[in-house]
Amino acid sequence: MFACGLVNRYELPYYGVKDWDDEAAALGERESFLAAREVGDPADWDVVELEEMKLKMANVKLRNDPANRLFLDDGGAFRVVRRE
Repeated sequence: MFACGLVNRYELPYYGVKDWDDEAAALGERESFLAAREVGDPADWDVVELEEMKLKMANVKLRNDPANRLFLDDGGAFRVVRRE
């Protein structure tokens, strides 16, 4: 999952998972979004659909902390790894 510094609808900065309103927007903006963050090859990143509650839980798991990395396994479970 791609997490980075974002700004919420109240214009407050936070560290969380990037999301889009729909798949078409995600696919259309993915490459420019990743390029702006100097991510290597955008083809290495897949667009996946998450339920709203799962997305909210992802942000809770990150704890607004850029030292945390979040992974989603094939079974749908989150795994948090802390960068040292």
